[in-house]
Amino acid sequence: MNHVSSELEDLLKKKIRSIPDFPKKGILFRDITTLLQDGPLFSRVIDLLAEYCRQKKAGAIVAVESRGFIFGGALADRLKIPFLPVRKEGKLPAATVKVNYCLEYGEECIEMHIDALGQDKDVVIVDDLLATGGTAVAAAELVEKCGGKVKGIAFLIELTILKGREKLQKYDLCSLIKYDDI
Repeated sequence: MNHVSSELEDLLKKKIRSIPDFPKKGILFRDITTLLQDGPLFSRVIDLLAEYCRQKKAGAIVAVESRGFIFGGALADRLKIPFLPVRKEGKLPAATVKVNYCLEYGEECIEMHIDALGQDKDVVIVDDLLATGGTAVAAAELVEKCGGKVKGIAFLIELTILKGREKLQKYDLCSLIKYDDI
């Protein structure tokens, strides 16, 4: 499951607000808060992502701070499997492993608790948006450093023009909606 019907994609796109020049000039920010305000549609999104996670036989959901937590927490609850957070540097209290990476508009460092996963734990990584792919690559690297296996990576939105998918070729990807512009 890598795409939704054009009718559902259009509906989702209508619910996502586009904000120019946020957080920096030249960036067109896709604001999902307007989608989240529609409870039944948000539930439908979680159903679709949960279907993907079931197909991948996910044993845990790994999600990236902060908007990824919205989807990751709901998915883990829906599937009754563990939710494992990936956070910005310095936000986790126990021993961590970290990865530095580049964003489309800066540089970041994310961390995961070193003991979050057991060996051979199958996970699906979830985030709200695939842009350049840097965050997803870093999250996958963290999972692998902690002994996990990335069975798939799921996104609500993919900005195809930024070619993030190219950095993630070794992983199975799911994006519910795609934008060809930024």
